[in-house]
Amino acid sequence: MTTAHGSADGIVYRLARPGDAGAIEALDSSFTTDTVFEAVATDAGFALREVPVDPPVHKVFPPEEHDEQALGGGTDSAGDARTYVALDGGRLCGFAAVGYAPWNRRLTIEDIEVSPAHRGRGIGRALMECAAEFARERGAEHLWLEVSSVNAPAVHAYRRMGFAFCGLDTALYGGTPAAGEQALFMSRPCG
Repeated sequence: MTTAHGSADGIVYRLARPGDAGAIEALDSSFTTDTVFEAVATDAGFALREVPVDPPVHKVFPPEEHDEQALGGGTDSAGDARTYVALDGGRLCGFAAVGYAPWNRRLTIEDIEVSPAHRGRGIGRALMECAAEFARERGAEHLWLEVSSVNAPAVHAYRRMGFAFCGLDTALYGGTPAAGEQALFMSRPCG
């Protein structure tokens, strides 16, 4: 996708530009949930179990050190990383930073965020489809991502987009403000 795509609700999707960097950094990616996921051992491996939490979890992510590509460079010099943005009335309301690895034909969703006011409108799905289009152009076999076990809203959204639980890391967040959470890995075919 080198030009902007519009949608029925007026959202425009395009590659990020350097001028988008501030809006990408400022996007609110917080969430609140009254359930979280736990990975449980089964005879066949691991499965996810959703459990209620009281009080609800409100998560605000600390500022990240995004690389230049994620902050609005659009593509990297090798052409294997891209950032797509969603704009509503010219204002950034979401983005997806992705990277393709030729050695395993995997497109990794490095980061995908939609502002709270724009969630539930299909913007994340449309950004994911931009990523899938890029994946198909590169010959990728699957899309892959990592999500925290406490981000139940995202896990539900990814499942609706065709992603399945494929692995976990119980120590990935150790030494960070997210210590104790589990990293869940999810994938889906590119097709």
